[in-house]
Amino acid sequence: MDVKVVIFDWDGTLVDSVDHIADSLHQAATELGHPALEREAYRDIIGLGMVEALERLYPGISRQEMTRIREGYADYFFRKVTTPQNIFEGMADVVADLRSAGRGCSVATGKSRKGLESALTSSGLGRHFDITRCADETRSKPDPRMLEEILVFYGIEPAEAVMIGDTRYDLEMAQRIGMPSIGVEWGVHKRDVLGGYAPHAIVDSVPDLRGVLGL
Repeated sequence: MDVKVVIFDWDGTLVDSVDHIADSLHQAATELGHPALEREAYRDIIGLGMVEALERLYPGISRQEMTRIREGYADYFFRKVTTPQNIFEGMADVVADLRSAGRGCSVATGKSRKGLESALTSSGLGRHFDITRCADETRSKPDPRMLEEILVFYGIEPAEAVMIGDTRYDLEMAQRIGMPSIGVEWGVHKRDVLGGYAPHAIVDSVPDLRGVLGL
């Protein structure tokens, strides 16, 4: 696949953090008296900004309650530091090899800027990325605003980049602006969901991803 820039989602694509996010959301919400939801409900909103995620999980939630859940979530989530061992096996090499091949690498994530900055540093991946965009500084997926901002940074067109992600929000975001995408099946959503957004490819292993990227 001949593209100038590769844009990665973070949670569930580069880093094995989906279960920790789901657990943190469950703990924060139920401790405040909100009903416990099925685990898949918490997993399904991963990729959205926190405001959008909580609105889907608990329709009609007040801003005050949303703030309390977010504070509780942050308390639980940041007790666990993202380390190089949390990166999906082989994905650090994918990023490093893309850079060695002269391709730009960036991140488009539903995480907060605070959360991403912490993870970029503690995981050791931060040095590889030219630009990163977070949901709390632009618009939440699947709105394509963060991809548009990344394209402006590089001065390229959508067809010259590819979005790699594990959720329908990642792939829908790319589809909205005509950017190719690659779905990975080791995160939140599987082929039956990812396939609905016309991805260039869906892969279920890192070697398959390397093949699609021409590494």
